[in-house]
Amino acid sequence: MEVRGARENNLADISLDIPKRRLTVFTGVSGSGKSSLVFGTIAAESQRLINETYTAFIQSFMPSLGRPDVDSLRNLSAAIVVDQERMGANSRSTVGTATDAHTMLRIIFSRLGSPHVGTSSAFSFNSPEGMCPECEGLGRVSAIDVDELVDVERSLNDGAITVPGFTVGSWYWQNLAYSGFVDPDVKLKDFTPAQWEDFLHKPATKIKLGTMNTTYEGLVIKVQRVYLSKDRESMQPHIRAFVERAVTFTACPACGGARLNPAALSSTIDGRNIAQCSAMQISDLAGFVRGIGDPSVAPLLATLSNTLDSLVEIGLGYLSLDRESGTLSGGEAQRVKMVRHLGSSLSDVTYVFDEPTVGLHPHDIQRMNDLLLRLRDKGNTVLVVEHKPEVIEIADHVVDLGPGAGPSGGQVCYTGDVAGLRTSGTLTGRHLGYRARLRDQVRQPFGHLPIRGAALHNLKDVSVDIPLGVLTVVTGVAGSGKSSLIHGSLPRREGVVVVDQSAIRGSRRSNPATYTGLLDPIRAAFAKANGVKAALFSANSEGACPNCKGIGLVYTDLAMMAGVASVCEQCEGKRFTPEVLTYKLRGKDVSEVLAMPVTEARAFFTSGQARAILDRLADVGLGYLGLGQPLTTLSGGERQRLKLAIHMADKATTYVLDEPTTGLHLADVDKLLALLDRLVDDGNTVIVIEHHQAVMAHADWLIDLGPGAGHDGGRVVFTGTPADLVASGDSLTARHLSEYIQETPA
Repeated sequence: MEVRGARENNLADISLDIPKRRLTVFTGVSGSGKSSLVFGTIAAESQRLINETYTAFIQSFMPSLGRPDVDSLRNLSAAIVVDQERMGANSRSTVGTATDAHTMLRIIFSRLGSPHVGTSSAFSFNSPEGMCPECEGLGRVSAIDVDELVDVERSLNDGAITVPGFTVGSWYWQNLAYSGFVDPDVKLKDFTPAQWEDFLHKPATKIKLGTMNTTYEGLVIKVQRVYLSKDRESMQPHIRAFVERAVTFTACPACGGARLNPAALSSTIDGRNIAQCSAMQISDLAGFVRGIGDPSVAPLLATLSNTLDSLVEIGLGYLSLDRESGTLSGGEAQRVKMVRHLGSSLSDVTYVFDEPTVGLHPHDIQRMNDLLLRLRDKGNTVLVVEHKPEVIEIADHVVDLGPGAGPSGGQVCYTGDVAGLRTSGTLTGRHLGYRARLRDQVRQPFGHLPIRGAALHNLKDVSVDIPLGVLTVVTGVAGSGKSSLIHGSLPRREGVVVVDQSAIRGSRRSNPATYTGLLDPIRAAFAKANGVKAALFSANSEGACPNCKGIGLVYTDLAMMAGVASVCEQCEGKRFTPEVLTYKLRGKDVSEVLAMPVTEARAFFTSGQARAILDRLADVGLGYLGLGQPLTTLSGGERQRLKLAIHMADKATTYVLDEPTTGLHLADVDKLLALLDRLVDDGNTVIVIEHHQAVMAHADWLIDLGPGAGHDGGRVVFTGTPADLVASGDSLTARHLSEYIQETPA
């Protein structure tokens, strides 16, 4: 594949050739331009060209793909992107529906199940024919905890309603208090049964409130309509916290969580119904399916067995088909998507992977490598963006981008084989043999955080003490129960801050400056320097360009053609009015300041709140990030580090981090370890869920879960120092950490 003159994002007009039918790994520090080249240029243009073969009418239903900023791309083949985007959070989407395994299982049950109950749709929880009528196929029902809505010891006038937006005097409150159905001076516990029913559950009823005609609804009905019918992810944090407290989900009493109606659940094969099959661990289900062996559905059984075996082979045998897609981690979601392509008979396809080792223990990385090589050996071109040396080692060809990040990156530093990379002198080449050492002396805890009887998911009544005031690393193979133990036991405790890689809610207007609160001191500084009000310096307020409404882009709907986003002609993408851009701060206007990367902005703001926020961003390795860069362009690892930068200002005592090395170049791992050390040395407790051996080696204390995944895991197989694990442990983690330490250069 010939790339000529690529300039997408920070790419510096680069040209290179990428061999076809080979495994090419793209390396470089975070922000060096790897994703801009692989996803933003090569994959984007391949998908755009395929879309252009459809009629304009069909294209109108497809996502809009702009042409990447590149002079020419030759010899492209159809690209399939297997990314880490979470799969739909719709609770009707499961591992079974996403891989079509559940569809095949439904057909098998419709043919072989006894008693016979109908077609395959009679076994679908997404079809009226098969779904449980009580929960409509969701498997659970929601109930509102009234104690989270009111304090029955108070009257309405005394603030009995504790729901956000229902404070004394508010419109919602007046509607309830002055409705005439209840006395606002009487404590709620003294309401008559009829008043209590009217207060909580009365359906929409016309009433007169003073001189106004309005509609009265009971409190529970109002809360359901105002809050519970909304998308939870789009709620403000305090509203979401209230909803999570007030709404309890319980297994549907009619189907027991099986999602299906009694007829579907009555049909069995070898004593199991379809819900029991879907709840089995996939590795066990694979054995069950092999035992069916009925010649009337032999081709279908073979296909289903291949799919289940592929899931096991890819390291997902611990999942079950009824696991909701939205609960999968980014790495798990990517591997589930990968299964769809393993059995494909297509060849000469370009497969594009984004850090496929995310969430994988060193033991599992070998299996992932085998799968990447299998795809290549079928005659495909495999492009992988990756930092792990184990994956770089198997590459036929390496493209190293850099030398730095952001404006300092975007250049090709090296192309060639792995042996050449080692001697190339590039940052990646120098760090390929990098190994962290065990600590000479571990820090001593000042207490313990107890977890007792943890039984979430596959945990087997786990009790463990997490030491306070030190760096604890929780490890184990994928599916061993690490997240279940930590995220299931710690987040609700006082002083615990969880910093994960989940998406940051925000529109295309959100950027690091708005998200971190940095924009406030920037606006204040501009306002003070120019004697005008601060609102002028927000692209979401008075100073916004009226043409593009402060976005910097104008979106044009071309009816049946894909819409086009073009730079706003009035403000030239600067987002502000010409008047606002006349106001300067030390020679720079506000759009120039927002275009700065964090490192440049630190030199510009030398003191005050702005400098404090910028220092924290630099500390977490985000010095290359532009202040005005849309949050939608950040990777999972970048999102986690951005959240960490914000929480470093909190008076937290315990930080929980989930795979903070995701997306980090080998050269940046040392910086991360130094940051974790600083957090601990400042008196905090740091708990890290991590697979990277450098972080394990650097820990004061290790908690290793296993010994395997799914029902083969869920137990603590080791607690102690890394040195103890290397000396006496016999787990998979012990084996890999021991090998890693022995490879440490003298």
